[in-house]
Amino acid sequence: MQAESKILFSLRGKNAVITGAASGIGLAIARAFARQGAAVAILDRDGEAAAAAAAEITAAGGTAHAHACDVTDAASVCSVFDALFERGRVHILVNNAGIAHVGSLGTTSEPDFERVLRVNVKGVYLCMRAAIEHMRGHAGGVILNMASIAATTGLSDRFAYSTSKGAVVAMTLSVARDYLREGIRCNAISPARVHTPFVDGFVAKNYPGHEPEMMAKLSAAQPIGRMAEAEEVANLAVYLCSDEAGFITGQNYYLDGGYMNLRE
Repeated sequence: MQAESKILFSLRGKNAVITGAASGIGLAIARAFARQGAAVAILDRDGEAAAAAAAEITAAGGTAHAHACDVTDAASVCSVFDALFERGRVHILVNNAGIAHVGSLGTTSEPDFERVLRVNVKGVYLCMRAAIEHMRGHAGGVILNMASIAATTGLSDRFAYSTSKGAVVAMTLSVARDYLREGIRCNAISPARVHTPFVDGFVAKNYPGHEPEMMAKLSAAQPIGRMAEAEEVANLAVYLCSDEAGFITGQNYYLDGGYMNLRE
């Protein structure tokens, strides 16, 4: 009798927590994880949107539940993670919640700078801190942080955002090093521009009447000639959080359409 073939990149039996998962890249990751068999906890500041996302995944045959969570607030994060731990072991944490900001050093106000770092850096710190001792006590786990090419290359008018994503990469490497011997893997994904509802909204707000031209310009900025799709980021996230990636930790993966190495 032929042995049953193993399903590659299966997340069956895994409990995954994804922040900022009610829309965009986070929602794409939640959907992909659920398709691979994970039970997904959708965390988002917008509790109603999180509930709608969880309902959609459940209706499609997946397992998902929603939690309203402000990743910038330690009490909110601790409360939600305590509730998650009561449900069972957390195998995977994806820190996806984040915000963007347009501005150079000179045009970035102190409140805007602090707001970006509060979400993009403090939020990642709080969620990793909430999960790490639990993972240490349960034979390890996987942490995946969403960074950006802005962390390691100069992008115009992205001072605060680039600063925050550089910190995310640094935190990723630090956690990977400190918990290497305890079965915890920690990696990051650094996408180039990804086509999400946020991008559509940004273009509509800032370039009314010129949306097609701006979308073409944004697409052409990647050597491959288009923006990434959220599902492509999600596919890489599935791999990095699966057992097939068990030898990978302390890495920052570019998903950039050739931006980092093939620009002219």
